[in-house]
Amino acid sequence: MFSFLTDDSPIATANTNGTDDGQLLDSYSRTVTRVAKEASEAVVQIQGVANGGQPAGGGSGFIISSDGFVITNHHVISRTDQVSITLQDGRSMPAKIIGTDASTDVAVLQVHAEGVRKLSFGNSAALQVGQIAIAVGNPFGFQYTVTTGVVSALGRTLRSESGRLIDDVIQTDAALNPGNSGGPLLDSNGKVIGMNTALIRGAQGLCFAVASNLVEYVVGKIILEGKLRRAYIGIAGQTVPLHKRLIDALKLPAKSGVFVQQIEGLGPASRSGLRKGDIILAVEGHATSSIDTMHRLLDGESIGKRIALSVLRNQSIEVVHLVPVELGD
Repeated sequence: MFSFLTDDSPIATANTNGTDDGQLLDSYSRTVTRVAKEASEAVVQIQGVANGGQPAGGGSGFIISSDGFVITNHHVISRTDQVSITLQDGRSMPAKIIGTDASTDVAVLQVHAEGVRKLSFGNSAALQVGQIAIAVGNPFGFQYTVTTGVVSALGRTLRSESGRLIDDVIQTDAALNPGNSGGPLLDSNGKVIGMNTALIRGAQGLCFAVASNLVEYVVGKIILEGKLRRAYIGIAGQTVPLHKRLIDALKLPAKSGVFVQQIEGLGPASRSGLRKGDIILAVEGHATSSIDTMHRLLDGESIGKRIALSVLRNQSIEVVHLVPVELGD
């Protein structure tokens, strides 16, 4: 015998009485929907113009302050003479280039617009592999796009368009579509954990974002000083944890250090005693517990000065001296 649903049955009532769609979504979907809705108004489309009006470059960006500072990739605007920004509500306006940093693929723009939404930075140092990652972009004027995934790996190194190596890069499987460069990578609270910067064409699930702590530091320097004056020693590095026994035995200043993955051929490191495989523990006695920390220590004040690097090599501490040079564009 068959039984049929009547109009007053529970299922029929749920379908016909306009139950709140939110109840039909699982917690993951509700999280993504909420973050996408809140973030979309702060994500903008960026279009460059060169040679008297010819389109040149383009991508996404996001607003970080009520006075209209916008972050995007350096490579999005590097070949442009003028830049225009289109907001999610359709308003389009010219943007001023405040400054760029090719070595981290970061650029800061500013627009004068009322009623803009902004995004806040999260702490990328607290990220864990496997946590949710939401990429939002505004490519080619198709409103905004959302892709989701997880943080696949941390502390990657990526070669930028300029040929220099970007440290402290997040790998994610949240797909980055063409035109999404410069958009935010967000956590489940809608905080910016990275700025989307590259995808490996032809590869499956290999997308990258510059970590938010590094982006925030670079942006602050650009806004205050017009550029980031940085010392260059010529290595590619990755933050790595240190074994507790080594920490205790050698009385190390931190629980992590910077692993030297690669030494650039003509950089200061190549002319010093630094070796691939060393772990940098300190610069001038100040602990380098992460790539972010080392970036801060290798600031403009250290350019041209002979500095001491404490390194872990063969389970012992050695001191290497080198003279950083200024990192040009």
